[in-house]
Amino acid sequence: MSHQIVVCGAGIVGLSTALALARRGQRVAVLAPRASVPAADPNHYHPRVYAISPASQRFLAELGVWDAMPAARLTPVTAMEIHGDADGQVNLNAWQAALPQLAWIVESGEIERVLIQAVRMFGIAWLEDRCTGYRNGAIETEGGARIEAELFVGADGAASPLRTAAGLKHESQSYHDTGLVVHLDAQRPHQGTAVQWFRDDGVLALLPLPDTADGPQVSMVWSMRSEQARDLLALPPAEQTARLEALLADAAEGRLGTLKVRSRLHGFPLTLERAQMVAPGIALAGDAAHRLHPLAGQGLNLGLGDVEALVRTVAGREPYRTAGDLRVLHRYQRARAEPVLAMRLATDGLHKLFASRATPLVWLRNAGMHWVERAPLVKRRLIAGASSN
Repeated sequence: MSHQIVVCGAGIVGLSTALALARRGQRVAVLAPRASVPAADPNHYHPRVYAISPASQRFLAELGVWDAMPAARLTPVTAMEIHGDADGQVNLNAWQAALPQLAWIVESGEIERVLIQAVRMFGIAWLEDRCTGYRNGAIETEGGARIEAELFVGADGAASPLRTAAGLKHESQSYHDTGLVVHLDAQRPHQGTAVQWFRDDGVLALLPLPDTADGPQVSMVWSMRSEQARDLLALPPAEQTARLEALLADAAEGRLGTLKVRSRLHGFPLTLERAQMVAPGIALAGDAAHRLHPLAGQGLNLGLGDVEALVRTVAGREPYRTAGDLRVLHRYQRARAEPVLAMRLATDGLHKLFASRATPLVWLRNAGMHWVERAPLVKRRLIAGASSN
């Protein structure tokens, strides 16, 4: 079986890659088990949500999928409050950069739903199988097939089977933190504001979501020390809920009033990862290529930036070059080197800065937040950086 381009993975990055390539006239197929997303429930939201930057929103709109998502499930973020571990605080508002919003909070399930629909409507081939090996420029699948292509795109997640099978270099460093996510009922309206606290026990963020029949709702993302997170996740459901609500009552400082758990608590390990992005006939994108600490909420945005650059590079190659020509793929790698490194240094640096309990650093980081709060130009630069991919 032979194709021009095969995208491994049917998550947001994989599906958007396939769709964007097809829209640029490339012959593409998706290799992944058939995906389906349950119908949306007005009062229940997908456990995983993303902060979509203006750049990512424009890209999804260009693909024709942004307007296909129900407006009622999209929450604009018009302001951010960032609290230090002492008295430092930074307030960012969309109007400070003449923007209508800083980001949108969108459920993973809603983005996946419209991408699946678009891929089907575009007639993109879907190979219902999975990669188990790679040899002599061809993928071997679980079903026993051998698939040849000019280019294989690894958009198959942090544990990328294609990356492993092809022997691409990969480095992983544990933060010894666990990401905890859950949706909460809030006593007070969030007013489109995302709030974040840097604390001794990690980084807590409350992201605005649409109201439910029970009132205001937010999504919690808490990067908690793994030992504490394991103890919490091991508790029976009722005890776990009571313990988490008690922790939130202290950590959120009453900012949104009483917070009540309304969904199941999920946890996942946090790592800093990077991989060899290209090899002859292979390109990695999204979590398969790099993974960051979620404190800045830029993981998916960085992945969609990969997709944009890869599609632009491959579709714009010279007519005499194949999609998997290493010269073409090196252009993609160079295009992504600076933005990926910049975000890696920023997130890892912030994590290290706030993880230290040294008294001089505690004073310095909170003094720095006070300085940023009084510097409109710096705020505009911060907003501009977060708005890009």
